[in-house]
Amino acid sequence: MRKIVFAALLCLCTLAVHAAGATWITAAGDSVNRPNTWIAFRKDVVLNSKPRHMTARIACDSKYWLWINGRLVVFEGQLKRGPAPGQSYYDEVDLGRYLQRGANKMAILVCYFGRSGFSHEDSGRSGLYVSADNAAFNTDRSWVSRVHPAYGTADGEAPNGRLSESNIRYDARLSIDGWQTAQAPARLGFAPSAEIGQWESAPWGKMTLRPIPMFRDYGVKAAPYALRAGRDRDTVIATLPGNLQVTPVIDITDPQGGHTIDIWTNHSHMAGAWNVRAQYITRPGRQQYESLGWMNGEQIILYLPKGLMVHGVSYRQTGYDTYVQGTFSCDNDFYNRFWQKALNTLYVNMRDTYMDCPDRERAQWWGDEVVLTSQAFYTLSLSSVDLMRKGMLELAGWQFPNGVLHAPVPGSYKSELPGQMLAAVGIYGFWNYYMNTGDTATLRAVYPAVRRYLERFPLDDTGLTAAYKATWLWGDWGDNRDIRLIFAGWHYMALEGMARTADLLGRPGDARQYRAIMLKIKEGYNRCWNGCSYRHPEYMGATDDRVQALAVLSGIADASKYPAIFNVLKSQEYASPYMERYVMEALFQMGQGEYAMARLRKRIAPMVDDKEYPTLFEYWDAHKRGFRIGSSNHAWSGGGLTVIAQQLMGAQPLEPRWCKFKIEPQYVTLNEASLSFPTMSGTVSTAFRRSQDALSMSVGVPTRTQALVYIPSADVARITVDGRPLAARRVVTDSQLVKPGHTAVWFGAGDHKIHIAQ
Repeated sequence: MRKIVFAALLCLCTLAVHAAGATWITAAGDSVNRPNTWIAFRKDVVLNSKPRHMTARIACDSKYWLWINGRLVVFEGQLKRGPAPGQSYYDEVDLGRYLQRGANKMAILVCYFGRSGFSHEDSGRSGLYVSADNAAFNTDRSWVSRVHPAYGTADGEAPNGRLSESNIRYDARLSIDGWQTAQAPARLGFAPSAEIGQWESAPWGKMTLRPIPMFRDYGVKAAPYALRAGRDRDTVIATLPGNLQVTPVIDITDPQGGHTIDIWTNHSHMAGAWNVRAQYITRPGRQQYESLGWMNGEQIILYLPKGLMVHGVSYRQTGYDTYVQGTFSCDNDFYNRFWQKALNTLYVNMRDTYMDCPDRERAQWWGDEVVLTSQAFYTLSLSSVDLMRKGMLELAGWQFPNGVLHAPVPGSYKSELPGQMLAAVGIYGFWNYYMNTGDTATLRAVYPAVRRYLERFPLDDTGLTAAYKATWLWGDWGDNRDIRLIFAGWHYMALEGMARTADLLGRPGDARQYRAIMLKIKEGYNRCWNGCSYRHPEYMGATDDRVQALAVLSGIADASKYPAIFNVLKSQEYASPYMERYVMEALFQMGQGEYAMARLRKRIAPMVDDKEYPTLFEYWDAHKRGFRIGSSNHAWSGGGLTVIAQQLMGAQPLEPRWCKFKIEPQYVTLNEASLSFPTMSGTVSTAFRRSQDALSMSVGVPTRTQALVYIPSADVARITVDGRPLAARRVVTDSQLVKPGHTAVWFGAGDHKIHIAQ
């Protein structure tokens, strides 16, 4: 298991890595700063001995690929810009095992986006910077370079403006074959590079060490394909094993050359938008080509002229460097399939940031990220934690001078979605991150920004969050949004998260202030109770199911209101897939888990049962609209995964890092289920099997942790633990922990078996 050391402030500080002689460089000429420019760089170095290690600090604008002695070392390095406006990231790469005694040829291909988007800020200049332990590798005029003549921009519709990537065209007739290892690069048109700046000079600004792992390269694999002959051109459809982030690889023969092959996926036009695609112009003979700009989808689609022979279609899958470590299984196939589709969708939405979708936007919307990270804590290896920490620090780093937090960042989007921002900084976002990680340093780093932001939300004379003016008052997709109470609910839970953070950071005055505001909101919210539901007096639409759910989850609604709220949630279904997670959790919290599972199944079944798409959709009915509106890979629709783990299986942290946690299953819908997942303190597992005669439970408790297990029987005599009668002294008697009809027991490290006779 990867050991995570939480040092966010150290990780995201500027390091003194500039070595004497290292400069930012680019190719000579006037075309180097045009959008979608590709520049090839070379440096030859003779070493007297092979080093065991040699660290290189590498930065570029915007992405790079690195070879040493013809061997691929980095496939797509560099993160999109940046930690804050006008700032950039850099990579650290150990080159030692790729170097050799004697001559070494270092080659770097840089792609300069030249476009801002919802996940990238354009600097306006192409550039490369390398500073190594051995100064001979440092970038300066001794590096030779040239604009790669084969690369250009594909004809036709450009990707929509949310994307910073361009459609790549590669003209193989202009290829500079072997440039990574050529003995005399000058003969291929390479010339001394232009020195254009020092470390941390404009426009790249303050440099921050990459806070997430390098992307994982799964290697090149063949894909099965079929050719469909047409009148004017042929179509090749290659099937991928899922919705993946891929770079397509083609192997073809063209007797003549000069023909254009269009390279798409089935997501190149999706959700009413043009997304990335590519073109390849052939040369005579057999040839192989990999298009380096990643796409996503379930199919690679080639449109090619008649007369070309296709020998094969392959793909290189890349993605965030994490792996599935959590497991869930149950005796109901539907929920197993839902869990897997949620997991598929989660992973395809991870790369430079958590994304809303990998095709249309690739944007770090924080409403999505709150839902996605909650899933990751129960499914993925611990390296996934780094991606959320990065997002938290970026959200604070991009704060406007007036205190507004906005997303997605980094990038060109400048509007504020206050509902999403409040969800991000509250108990479901930043505080949930802390409970799973124990990372106080990151909370301390973002606290000032969040404090400034919450100052922007005064209360009106009713005690509720005042009507807010923002560029986009988005509360959710779907109809009948009681927006004042939606914002008040999120505001209350943001204050709760900050009050807990203030306690943690030793700021009792702040904590008292936040809780005083919470009390006023609670009173104002409850004045909107009409005996049957919560409704703001200015709201004229149908009763909003989201508002009822937020009242339950925040604790604003007490248990006396649960029956009426349950009646609302049985009839009102306006929440989008994004907010449905919170409705489902509220139902469990009210003791209505059976209906929560049934409602999820009813609403999400078209996505889960769809055999064409292995991922979940943005809207409930996106498939009916042919995905003209909404994507087929929005991970916010998998929020029920978290609810199943936390509520049905009952696994929740009681202390940071899961040093203490509880297992409190709700035995609904399923007769048999098991869950296992990694935590900062080790692997937690739990399972149950129930029949008419008995109930069996198992709990796996990591070393140096404790689990509070709720056993659904108040009759201790009927309970055995690890084959022995439960001793009365092991039973919890704390009135705050005891629950009606249950026996609560603390368990130490180990695997424990519990049996309850009926």
